[in-house]
Amino acid sequence: MRAVVIPQFGDPDVLAVQSVTVRPAAAGEVRIRVRAAAVNPTDIATRSGLVAAAYADFAPPYIAGMDAAGTIESVDPGVDRFRVGDTVMAIVMPRRPEGGAHAELIVVPQAAVAPVPENLSIEQAAMLPMNGLTALEALDVLDQPAGATLMVTGGAGYLASFVIVLAKRAGLRVIADGNPAEHEAIRRRGADLVVERGENVARRVVDAVPGGVDAVLDTALIGSDVFPAIRDGGVYATVRTFREQAGRGISVREVWVRARLEDTAGLLELSSLATEGSFDFLDVAARVTPEDAARAHRLVEAGGLRGRPLIIFCKNGNMCSTQVKSSGTVGGRETF
Repeated sequence: MRAVVIPQFGDPDVLAVQSVTVRPAAAGEVRIRVRAAAVNPTDIATRSGLVAAAYADFAPPYIAGMDAAGTIESVDPGVDRFRVGDTVMAIVMPRRPEGGAHAELIVVPQAAVAPVPENLSIEQAAMLPMNGLTALEALDVLDQPAGATLMVTGGAGYLASFVIVLAKRAGLRVIADGNPAEHEAIRRRGADLVVERGENVARRVVDAVPGGVDAVLDTALIGSDVFPAIRDGGVYATVRTFREQAGRGISVREVWVRARLEDTAGLLELSSLATEGSFDFLDVAARVTPEDAARAHRLVEAGGLRGRPLIIFCKNGNMCSTQVKSSGTVGGRETF
C-alpha cells in the first residue's frame, strides 16, 4: 500500500510516496483503510528533524501522522468492538516501526479507535482524535477546580478551540487572546473574556483579571512573556518541552498526548460532544493527494490555519486527484 514517507529529515520536499508492507492486525488490534489523515504541527516537527532524537531507535523511511479516519479493513479475532466495514477514527503513534497515520492502511489497538461521530464526515472525524485528546490531557495536567480562571493563548487556534469548549464544560472561567476579527468566534466557543493578542498580552490579562489568572495553557507557545499574567502559585502548561523557571511559586507543566494513545473513554467523550455539535471548528483547511503532501506541510508551517489540511487516500487510487485539491468545510458523512 502507499504511504507518505520521510526518507530523511528536511524541508517539505523530502516527502515521497512509497509502497510499504503492512502487517496483519495482532491481538487486540484492527487494520484501518485510511480515507483521510490530518496534518498537524507535530508532523512538521517529525519531518523537519526537530524531534529526531525520538526516532533514534527506528530506521527511515518514517511515516508521520497521528490522526486518521476510514473503514475497518480487518480485525484480530479477539476484537469485540468493531467489525469489518465499520467507519472509524483513530489516534496513531508515529514513533513505532510501522510509523503513523499518513498511509493507506494502518494497524492500531482497538482502544485507540472510535466510531465516526454522528453528523460528522469522515474528513471531519480525521481532525478530531489527536487535538481533542490533547485538550483533555491539558485540562488534567492543569488540574484546576471549577470556578478557577484559565487563560488560553492562541485562542482562535485549533487546539485552543477544543480546550475552551472542554474547559467551560468543566466549570472554568476562560480568558483567551485573539485578533479583533477572531473575538466573536472565540466567545462563541465559550470564552468569558477575550483580549487583544500580541505584545503586552500579559498586561492586558492582568488588567482584566487583577492578581492574575490561576493557570495558563500556552497553545501559542508565547513562553515566559506570559508568566506575568499568572498569579503567585499558579500553573503554566505548554505542549512542548519547557525548561525555563517561572518563579513566584508558579508550577510549569508539559502536556503530551502520548498519555492518551489508548484512551477509549476520551475518544467516546469527544465523539459524544461532536455529535451534540459542540465543535463548530472542524474545518478542512485543504485537501491534498499523497503526492502533494508537501503542500499541506507548507500550509501548517506558514501558520494561521483554522482547521487542518488533510491527506486524502481516495477509493480509486488517484482518480480523485483533482477533486481533493479544493479547500473548505464539508458536511455530511460521505465526501468521496
